[in-house]
Amino acid sequence: MNGRNRLLFPTLPRGEIVATFETYPEAQQAVDVLARADFPVDKVSILGSDLKSVERVTGKLTWGRVALAGAASGAWLGIFFGLLLIVFSPTVSLAFVLAALLMGAGFGMLFGLVSYAINRRRRDYTSVMQVIATSYSVLVDSELGNRARNLLESGGAAEHAATAPGWTPPAQPQHPSDPPPAPPAGDDNPPAPPA
Repeated sequence: MNGRNRLLFPTLPRGEIVATFETYPEAQQAVDVLARADFPVDKVSILGSDLKSVERVTGKLTWGRVALAGAASGAWLGIFFGLLLIVFSPTVSLAFVLAALLMGAGFGMLFGLVSYAINRRRRDYTSVMQVIATSYSVLVDSELGNRARNLLESGGAAEHAATAPGWTPPAQPQHPSDPPPAPPAGDDNPPAPPA
């Protein structure tokens, strides 16, 4: 399936997860590391898991706040219609735009106050709705998984150590001929050498 069909008919991406992060910016940084290394980023996807709807309350509604918000939105609508009329009828003066702005602000304020009076007991606060994921995984085509992991480890492990606490690089296998790690300072009982 080509890229255009993939956008028209959304499906879950298939491939191999090379890293998982707690936040979206951390996943973006990992994709940036791959892009800077000339990795074919059209084979990369960021997959958000366990979606949650979050409503953040931003304040309490008051008559004044409702009137101001209604006047502002009405004023924008008035300016839009005033400028639209000037474009199609150049003989109209700028005074008409000012009148449209004032009328729009007035009607917006009136509409906002009436709406608030009707819905006041049901919703007396302002809020912002967001949909966020619990974790974000960087997914690549299966045949490119090892290359992506190596690039993230070499180009991104040191760079993202402070900025991406949700990602830990895979442990490197220790070769049998490597010496054992040094004991921490102040340790009176060093480990016995392997037999």
